[in-house]
Amino acid sequence: MTGLYFTLVLLGTFLAMEAVTWATHKWVMHGFLWYLHRDHHQVEPGFFEKNDAFFFIFAVPSMLLIMFGSMDGVWWMQAVGFGIMAYGFAYFMVHDVIIHQRFKWFSRSRNTYVRAIRWAHKMHHKHLGKEHGESFGMLYVHRKYWEKVRRDNRLMADRRVEYAPEGD
Repeated sequence: MTGLYFTLVLLGTFLAMEAVTWATHKWVMHGFLWYLHRDHHQVEPGFFEKNDAFFFIFAVPSMLLIMFGSMDGVWWMQAVGFGIMAYGFAYFMVHDVIIHQRFKWFSRSRNTYVRAIRWAHKMHHKHLGKEHGESFGMLYVHRKYWEKVRRDNRLMADRRVEYAPEGD
């Protein structure tokens, strides 16, 4: 039975991390820690950004929860730590790989979700300063971005590409 509870706590933590990420992004990253997040909106040369420090800010509690939960035999601490870690991995895949393509693994996806999340993030990045932001979450995509991508898909489906016949 503990395995079921462990899984439920892990999944609950994973889902709750979207709200934590949204709030942290809106009020911390675009607030008093803007000096760490700024180079993510105002691109500077180099592979690494100061913004990458947020990886450690989220990784430390995850590692500590897993470690102390393992040392003390507290399963729910481990589950919370692994839920944060799972969200961190999903965040890396979506934000760094799919959206910003720091690694060219899924560069040509036509998937509606991928296109909606890319569009939402593009709208977030249209603001170079910390004010007037939108779309602060990561995995949840507001309906207006889904509708925009679906509208684009319908428009593109109506455009049939005709090829010129080959010459004899």
